[in-house]
Amino acid sequence: MERVILHCDLNSFFASVELLSHPELINLPVAVCGDPSSRHGIILAKNEHAKRFGVKTAETLWQAKQKCPSLVLLPPHHSLYEVYSRRVNDIYGHYTDLVEPFGIDESWLDLTGSLHLFGGDPRAVADEIRHRVYRELGLTISVGVSFNKVFAKLGSDYKKPDATTVISPADWRQIVWPLPVGDLLFVGRAAQTLLRRCGVETIGQLAAFDRARLVELMGKLGGQLHDYANGLDRSEVRRQDQHETVKSVGNGTTFPKNLTRPEEIRAGLALLSDSVASRLRRQGLYCGGVSVTLRSADFKTFSRQKRLDAPTRLMRDIYRAAVDLAMAAWHAPEPLRMLTVTALYITEQNDAYEQVDLLGGAAEKKSDKQERLEGAMAAIRGKYGKGAISFGAADGEKVGWED
Repeated sequence: MERVILHCDLNSFFASVELLSHPELINLPVAVCGDPSSRHGIILAKNEHAKRFGVKTAETLWQAKQKCPSLVLLPPHHSLYEVYSRRVNDIYGHYTDLVEPFGIDESWLDLTGSLHLFGGDPRAVADEIRHRVYRELGLTISVGVSFNKVFAKLGSDYKKPDATTVISPADWRQIVWPLPVGDLLFVGRAAQTLLRRCGVETIGQLAAFDRARLVELMGKLGGQLHDYANGLDRSEVRRQDQHETVKSVGNGTTFPKNLTRPEEIRAGLALLSDSVASRLRRQGLYCGGVSVTLRSADFKTFSRQKRLDAPTRLMRDIYRAAVDLAMAAWHAPEPLRMLTVTALYITEQNDAYEQVDLLGGAAEKKSDKQERLEGAMAAIRGKYGKGAISFGAADGEKVGWED
C-alpha cells in the first residue's frame, strides 16, 4: 500500500502572523527584523510583496532597504508565532494523529490510515486543509502530497504561496529529477558546491551518480541523498508526542574563514562543546563518549571518537576529549573549514561510579562544583542572551573550569 504523506508549509509565517494585526499593511512590502542592536539588523521574514523586490531572509536591513526603500519593518513576537503554530497543528490533528512538526512553520502528516475517512482523494484533502487554515486562522499554507516525506516537502516548495502540488509514484521522475539538487532536503550550500564539482547540478544527476562514490565523498549523508533522489525515503512520520530515542547530541559549524592554527581550532571546539553540554543538560542526558569531525578546505573529512571514563554532561570533559581527538586527527597546517563535536552513548542518568580519593572524595566535589558553574553560566545566558558570558580558550587548557 502506497503511503500518503503531506508536507504543509505556512507561507511567510512570521510576516503573515504580524499582518493579522496590521491589515492596513497587507498590500505593502513588509519584513520582520530582529533588534538591530543585538541582531545587526537581520531580516527574519518577509511577505510576498517584499520577495518581489528581492528581499531575502538573513540579509542586513541596509541591504534590504537598498532593494526596497519602501520596505515596512516590524519587530518579531515569537510567543505569538508559537501560539499560531500550535493552532495550525491542532487543525492538522483532525485529519491524522501522525503529525510531525518540522520547525515552527512546517509539518508532515501521514494520511495513509485515515484518508478514507475524508473521501479518499489526497489532493482534495490537502485543498480542504489549506482552505480551513485560511478560514479559521487567516494564514495560507502550501501543501506537497507524495508517497514519502522528502518528495512531499519538495511538493510544498514547488509552488507558492497557497497551493497544492501532488508528486505521485507515476510522475515523480518527470517532476523531481529536473529540479536543482539544492532543492533536495539536507543539500546545503557546502554539499551543493561539492556536488557541482562532480558535475551534479540536478536531482536527476544525483540519482544517476555512483552511490559508492557519493559515500566516499560525503560519508553517510552521500548515501542518504542518493536514496532520496531515487525515491527511496522510507522514514516514518512521528506523532508530536512520540519522541525519537536520542542516540547522539552534536553541533557543528562551517567557519567564515579557514582555521589554520591550533588555538583557532581549540577556540572553535570550546564553543561547540559548550553548546553540546548545554543541550545535554536541558534534556537531562549524559554522554559516555565524544566524537569529532574535521572537514578541510578541500572537503576531506576526518572523524575520531573515544569513550569517556564516566558519563558526563560537563563542557570541561567534552572539550578535553574533543581537543585530544582533533589534534590527533588534524594534519597541521592543513586548513579546516568545519568542525563538529558530538556526544555519543547517551544515557538518562549518570549511573557510573566516580573514583574518589581516601581523604574525602575530592573528585566528586570538583565535579559537582563544575556542574554548578556551568549551570550558572547557562542561566546567565538564558536571561541576558548567548553573548552575555562564555568560556575562554586562549591557551587550550583553562576554559572556565576549576582544577
